[in-house]
Amino acid sequence: MLKSILYTFVLLIGSTVWAQNTFTAIIIDHEHDHPLVGANVIVKGSTLGASSDQNGRVEIHNIPDGEQVISVSYVGFEESSISLSFPLAQSDPVFIFLHGHAEHGEEVFISATRSSRTIADIPTRVEAISGEELVEKGNMKPGDIRMLLNESTGIQTQQTSATSYNSSIRIQGLDGKYTQILKDGYPLYSGFSGGLSLLQIVPLDLKQVEVIKGASSTLHGGGAIAGLVNLVSKGPDDHREISLLLNGTSALGLDASAFYAEEFGNLGTTFFVSYNLGSAYDPAGNGLTAIPEFRRTTINPKFFLSVSENTSLSLGFNSTLEDRLGGDMEYIDGHGDSTHAYFEENSTTRFSTQFGLEHKHNKTSTITAKSSWSYYDRGVVIPGYTFSGIQRASFSEVNYGYAHEGLEIVAGANLWTDKFSQESHASTEVVDYDHYTLGAFIQSTWNASERLNLETGLRVDKQNEYGNFVLPRLALMVKVNPKLVLRVGGGLGYKTPTVFTEDAEKLQFRNVLPIDVTITKAEESLGTNIDINFRTPLSEYLTLSINSLLFYTRIDDPIMLASNPSGAFEFLQPEGTIDTRGVETNIKLGYDHFKLFVGHTYADVNQHYGEETTRFPLVSKHRLNNVLMYEKHDEIRIGLEAYYFSPQQLSDNRSSEEYWIFGLMTEKMWDGFSLFLNFENFLDTRQSKFEAIYTGSITNPQFNDIYAPVDGFVINGGLKLSL
Repeated sequence: MLKSILYTFVLLIGSTVWAQNTFTAIIIDHEHDHPLVGANVIVKGSTLGASSDQNGRVEIHNIPDGEQVISVSYVGFEESSISLSFPLAQSDPVFIFLHGHAEHGEEVFISATRSSRTIADIPTRVEAISGEELVEKGNMKPGDIRMLLNESTGIQTQQTSATSYNSSIRIQGLDGKYTQILKDGYPLYSGFSGGLSLLQIVPLDLKQVEVIKGASSTLHGGGAIAGLVNLVSKGPDDHREISLLLNGTSALGLDASAFYAEEFGNLGTTFFVSYNLGSAYDPAGNGLTAIPEFRRTTINPKFFLSVSENTSLSLGFNSTLEDRLGGDMEYIDGHGDSTHAYFEENSTTRFSTQFGLEHKHNKTSTITAKSSWSYYDRGVVIPGYTFSGIQRASFSEVNYGYAHEGLEIVAGANLWTDKFSQESHASTEVVDYDHYTLGAFIQSTWNASERLNLETGLRVDKQNEYGNFVLPRLALMVKVNPKLVLRVGGGLGYKTPTVFTEDAEKLQFRNVLPIDVTITKAEESLGTNIDINFRTPLSEYLTLSINSLLFYTRIDDPIMLASNPSGAFEFLQPEGTIDTRGVETNIKLGYDHFKLFVGHTYADVNQHYGEETTRFPLVSKHRLNNVLMYEKHDEIRIGLEAYYFSPQQLSDNRSSEEYWIFGLMTEKMWDGFSLFLNFENFLDTRQSKFEAIYTGSITNPQFNDIYAPVDGFVINGGLKLSL
């Protein structure tokens, strides 16, 4: 009997010893795919716990058998819990991915690359403005996306008209014509329809903005020499969304926008409407508008249908109507006379449709078809001259996507048509054209190893006026270690000639001759970049990330606009090149609720013709973007901004003044409701403080290059509702 009791006691002791288990895990920042140092891991209902080391690894010993809940927490991230049954079936470490708080927690997927990967796993270097960053920048300029883009490193919005406020986007110092702007992957803003586009896109219905710098021609064809900007719209999900925004400015502007999204079983819809109003504004007192008088209405409905578990349809409409009048303040106020008679009037009608079909053939294969059609009617009127015309364009594409075990392939073909018809006025020589481009492409993204991802692409285009183009592209991503990631990429690009450039826009297209196709060829380019991304926690509360992008792009045989002996302006193509080279550096330091962003752009852009090399006009060689933000989620947001622009080369060979712009943004949030107030350019930096905006008389002003703000200090504020 004694032996039996002793034997049973030994077995109980042994089972207790063997029931002590070890749990091993790797804690990862889900958004950036980096290990988290100092994450707290505990076994709920016990005193067992440990912290992760510099590799994100954590071990907890002596865990009893049975169901146990493991809880993981880290400052700035949402707590995560998993339920496990011990002993575990395997001894390999468990990977636990933590999400940032609500404003940072969503994975960022990039649609411009046609990939199902997150931004952290794409060899192509992509910048995404999304989440709270998009909201912050949208608050500062709710009526358009000009400021949203201008405050990003390496991007400058160039004002092309002193009185109408028209602007174009420059990436790494290159002209706006070399940047392609997409809406949900559709090329809706090219050629004539690119005019005024930055001022006519309202950001409230945007989910994110994707920016790819450098040649991006494999998937998107010609025009993306400097890069591309893809504006991604919000879609419906399980929860109804109703967002309302009302904004007013000290310049007597008004923005009212509303967005609605909801799903009804297999059906879904989004609806966006906006009304934007501007009053003639002259802070310099020189008698001319810095901000024109305008009225704009935007209506964008979109519909979604899940035909089956594997097939979905989408259909969208975009419409914009705007009248814009700038010029002499007395003329606009209705008191014009023979002296006060200068004006610039723009009337715009923009309409487009988008259709998309996606069918998942099986778990690894997807077939996508998409098509868009757009109509753009714009008239520009100045004293004694009118330029107007209609652009009709279409885009159609079919592609096949394959994704399985670290390999993604997308291949397809697309067709662009673009026709412009100018309305003839007096003896003006029309600049009509009728273009089509047929292209085929293939791109693969391959995880060669745990640390090496490779992306290759090839595109072949046939353009009816300018011939055939073969465009290879290569991108490589190396995960050196959990803190350091390198990307290298490069490719070829081209741009078909167009009369709708920044230089022609400055002239309101007056006396601009059509392009002579017989003696003109497409501009072709070579671009490459190296991206270095380093991120590390400095302590439990302090994080540091540093990103540097080294870039180079060369454009062969660029087209330039020059006056001829008869006084007209014609496009010439002298033998030569334009190249841009430089470095973008971004530093981000986060401590608790504080974030400090410091960005520097060095862009050396030059023109080479024969033996002569000159600086490209209207490019700041050095730019600084500095933002200090205090942000308490769902409570308050305060940001102080400081932007520096170094002297720019002007078209008359003068050098501009250097200048700083300072801003302060604030927002107080409650449940479903927030108030915001922003002080933009509160030191009132204006070009009119450096020099006159124009020469000659106010009746017939000759405008100088616009290199600095003309509107000065503007306060805006308003409210947002989320229902």
